Amino acid sequence: MSIDLNCDLGEGTGVDAELMPLISSANIACGGHAGDAATMKTAVELARRHGVSIGAHPGFADRENFGRREPAVDARAVRALVTDQIRALQTIADACGSRVTHVKPHGALYNMAARDAPLARVVAEAVRDCDSTLVLVGLAGSHLIAESRSCGLAAAAEGFADRRYMPDGSLMPRSHPGAVLDTEADVETQALGLARDGVVACADGTSRAIRADTLCVHGDGPRAVQSLRAIRAAFAKAGIGVRPFVERS
Repeated sequence: MSIDLNCDLGEGTGVDAELMPLISSANIACGGHAGDAATMKTAVELARRHGVSIGAHPGFADRENFGRREPAVDARAVRALVTDQIRALQTIADACGSRVTHVKPHGALYNMAARDAPLARVVAEAVRDCDSTLVLVGLAGSHLIAESRSCGLAAAAEGFADRRYMPDGSLMPRSHPGAVLDTEADVETQALGLARDGVVACADGTSRAIRADTLCVHGDGPRAVQSLRAIRAAFAKAGIGVRPFVERS
């Protein structure tokens, strides 16, 4: 049994070098919600050094709100921001002798595409038109997964080790108390449940089946390093391997 562990990096947290050896896939901010050419290059080189798959992490250019505020959008603007940010990272990865293997939208873009099928289609088509070999990462069971596969793009269903779930399988909004799991014990328990059992405990006390190809721990969490170390130790004890859902080349 094995699963991918991913983390959102290149966002200025200062702990990327500690996080990278603990994960198998990195989603690198591409200059929208965070990051620039220098931070992308640093993250790509770190990923290459540790054998971690490189992914683009495009988000709304709203640094004040870290790309987590939901704006009014149109299809043309979304297509452009996804395309431009993927290509920016591809250019840097190519120069470093690496390649971008996957794309995971960030923050508000991710959540909006998860529940809005037309928007999910726009995102998926933008990714496909950039490079049809890219894998699109989206919330397990969401429109983003369905629309990716519908347009001929490979998709990876994502579960979250550090976010509280609602009974319908969506993530609890960050504005709600308890939306982010903040202890290593809670994150470890949720990661094990998702990876080993395919089940997550929801906010109302019920359980929900979730099939995940990859698990996320947010790199901007205050205890992200400690949480990932706890997960890796628990996985090793349970005989669960960690490997990229897309093998790096």
